Amino acid sequence: MTLARHRFVALFLDMMAAERGAAVNTLAAYRRDLEDYVGFLARHQCDPAEATPALVRSYLASLEQQGLKASSAARRLSAVRQFHRFLYLEGYAAADPAAATAGPKRGRSLPKILSVDEVDRLLAAARAACEDPKASDLARRRALRLRCLLEFLYATGLRVSELVALPRIAAKTRERFLIVRGKGGRERLVPLTEAARAAAKAYLAALETSEKAPSPWLFPAESAAGHLTRQAFGRDLKAVAAAAGLRTDRVSPHVLRHAFASHLLQNGADLRVVQELLGHADISTTQIYTHVLDERLKSMVRDLHPLAEGGG
Repeated sequence: MTLARHRFVALFLDMMAAERGAAVNTLAAYRRDLEDYVGFLARHQCDPAEATPALVRSYLASLEQQGLKASSAARRLSAVRQFHRFLYLEGYAAADPAAATAGPKRGRSLPKILSVDEVDRLLAAARAACEDPKASDLARRRALRLRCLLEFLYATGLRVSELVALPRIAAKTRERFLIVRGKGGRERLVPLTEAARAAAKAYLAALETSEKAPSPWLFPAESAAGHLTRQAFGRDLKAVAAAAGLRTDRVSPHVLRHAFASHLLQNGADLRVVQELLGHADISTTQIYTHVLDERLKSMVRDLHPLAEGGG
C-alpha cells in the first residue's frame, strides 16, 4: 500500500478501536480484509478516497472468481462498506461508493449444535479424566482445568475469548452468577451452576498447590497474554470429544456456546433473555436460533391444539 492508503486504513482501525471498542481479533480481521481491498484498488491505480461504485462491484466479482464463499465475501463487503462510510463522513472522500452495493446472496446457515445427551457425554468424559488413578499430577491438573472450562462454558455461554481470560476471582465467587465484560466493554450477568462452581473449586485447589507464583488469571499459561489461549483450549476439547465418542469436527468452544443458547430456548427461555446472556448487542444476531423456537412452537401446537392430529 502507498502511504496514503495505509493511512486511511490505520485511521479507520483507530476509529473502530476507540469509538466502537473493537477487540484485537476484530481489528486484525478488518485489517486483512481492507488490505486485500486497497490492494485491489492499487492494481487499478485508484486511491480509496476516489473509488467508484463500479470498482467496488468489480472487487466483489473478483472475490467470486476466486471461489470465495458467499459468507466470506459478505464479510469483506461489510468491511468495505464501513471503510468507505468512514472516509465519507470524515470528509476524506466526496462520496460513498459502497452505499448502494448489493451483497452476495447467501443461505442462512444454522449453527452446529450438540444435543443435551451429547453435551452430557462430553462432560462425563471430562469428569472421568479427573478421576483416572493412573494419571500424573500434571495430567490430573490439566483434566481438572478442562473440566472447569467445559462446565463454565456450558453454564454461562461465554465467548471463548471471555472464558480463557477469566480472572481468578471468578472461581471464588459465592454468587450464582458472574459479571463479564464482553465486546465493546459492555458488562453482563451470566448464570453459574453448582457443577461449574464445584469444578472451579477442585481445579483451583490443584492449581494453587502446584504454582510457583500466583497469577491473576483463572487459567494461567505461558503465553503472551499470560492465560490459556483459545487454540490450546480447542485442542484439549477435541481430545475429550474423541474420548466421549463424538466426532471431533462437530465439537468446538463455539459449538458449546451454541448448545447453551439452543438448550435454553428449547426449555422455554425468551429470545431476549438469551440475547442478554450471550452478550449480543442486537437481537438480529440472536435470531439465528429462531429455528429452535419454530420447532418448539410446532410441538406446542401439535400437543396442545384441540384440532391437532390425535387431539380431541
